[in-house]
Amino acid sequence: MTPNTILLLMFGGLTLFMLTGLPIAFVLGGLSLLFTVTLWEPNAVVVLVLQIFDTMRSEALLAIPLFILMACILQRSGVIESLYRAMELWFGRLRGGLAIGTVVICVVMAAMTGVVGAAVTAMGILALPEMLRRGYEPKLALGTICASGTLGILIPPSVLTIVYAVTAQISIGQMLIAGIVPGLLLASLYVLYILVAGWLKPEWVPLDPHAQRVPLRDKLVALKALVAPAFLIVLILGSIFFGVATPTESAAVGVVGAMVPALLARKLDLAMLREAGTDALKATAMILWITIGAKAYVAIFTGLGGADTLLEFIRTLDVDRWLILAAMMLLLVFLGTVLDELGIILLTVPVFLPIVRALGFDELWFGVLFAVTIQMGYISPPFGYTLFYVKATLPKHIGMGAVYRGIVPFFVLQAAGLLICAAFPDLVTFLPRLMINR
Repeated sequence: MTPNTILLLMFGGLTLFMLTGLPIAFVLGGLSLLFTVTLWEPNAVVVLVLQIFDTMRSEALLAIPLFILMACILQRSGVIESLYRAMELWFGRLRGGLAIGTVVICVVMAAMTGVVGAAVTAMGILALPEMLRRGYEPKLALGTICASGTLGILIPPSVLTIVYAVTAQISIGQMLIAGIVPGLLLASLYVLYILVAGWLKPEWVPLDPHAQRVPLRDKLVALKALVAPAFLIVLILGSIFFGVATPTESAAVGVVGAMVPALLARKLDLAMLREAGTDALKATAMILWITIGAKAYVAIFTGLGGADTLLEFIRTLDVDRWLILAAMMLLLVFLGTVLDELGIILLTVPVFLPIVRALGFDELWFGVLFAVTIQMGYISPPFGYTLFYVKATLPKHIGMGAVYRGIVPFFVLQAAGLLICAAFPDLVTFLPRLMINR
C-alpha cells in the first residue's frame, strides 16, 4: 500500500469516527491498534505498548495534575468572589468598568490556574448577571466573558503549554514564559475594544445611576483580595523565570500556596480537599487517556510513512512559506471547534513541527501562535467549546444567537493579536531569552 493511500486512510478514518461523537481517546487508541495490525504487522503492536509506557513514566507530565489540583482548590477557596468584589469597587463607576474588571479577573485567574472552563463558568455566574442588571448590551457582556475566559490557554501556567512543550520536546519553562506578553496583549486589545465600544455606543455600557462613590480608603482595603493571587503568581512564575524551580516543582509549591487563601477563609477541610482531589483526578485521567491514544496514533502514522509523505508534499509546494504557515493556522482554528486543545496538540504538533523546522521558523514562536490559534478555535461559532461553557450560565431570555454575535468582534481581535505576534516575533521570544541569560 502506498504512503499516500495510508495517509488518506488514517486521516479519513480519524475524521469519520470523530464525527460519530465517540470519545477521542478511544477513537485514537482503537484506530492505532486497527491500523497497526492491518497496515503494518501484528508484531508492531509492541510500538503501542512502548508509547504507553513512555507516556506514563514522563516526569514532565507530572506538572499537569498538580496545576489542575491547584485550580480545583482555588475554585473552592472564595478567591474569585473576593476578586470580583474588588474589581466592582474599582471599576464600577467607569463606563464599561465591569467588563474591564472581568478581563482583569480572567487574566489573574489564568495566571493562577491555567484552566479555561473555570474562568468562563465563574464569570458567567458572577459577572454576567451584574452586567445585565446594569443594562450592559448582552452581546458585549457575553463576548467579553467568552474571550477573556480563554486566556488560560495562553497565559502560564497553561496546561496546554506544558503538553505542547512535552510533545515538541522543548523547554517547558521557556514555553510557559513565552505566553505572558501575548496573553497580556490580547487582554489589552479586549479592554481597548470595550472602551471604544463604550465611547461609540454608550447605550451598550450605561453608567449605573445608583452606584455610590466609594471612598479611596475602601478601594484600597478591597485590594487585599489581590494579595493571595499575586502571591501565587509570583510563587509559580517567579520560581520558573528565575530558575529556582522546575515547572513541576513550582506546580507542587502552587498546590500548597493555593491552600493558604482557603485556610484563611476557613474553607480548608477534608471534604473540600476530597472534592478538589476527585475533580483533579477526573480531569487528569481524561488528559492522560487522550495523551496515550494520540501518542500511539502519531507513532503508527510516522512508522507507516505518513509524516514523511506529508513533509515531502509540503517541500514540493512552490508557494511562500508564510502561506503554508497560514494554512496550518486555519486548520488549527477549524480543529479548535471540534476537538479539545490536548487532542489538537498531540495530533498536529508531531506532524507540524518538522514542517516548521523545514521552513526555518522558531519552534517557541510557533508554539505561541499555535496557542493563540487554538484559542480562536475555542471561541469560533458555532461549535467553539467556550461558547458552550457560557451557555450553562445564560438566563432564559438570552439565546445562543447573542453569544455568537457577541464573540465576532473578539474573534477579529484574536486574529489581530495573532498577526501582531507573527509580525513581531520578539514580543514572544524576548522574555524566554531574558530567562536564559539569567
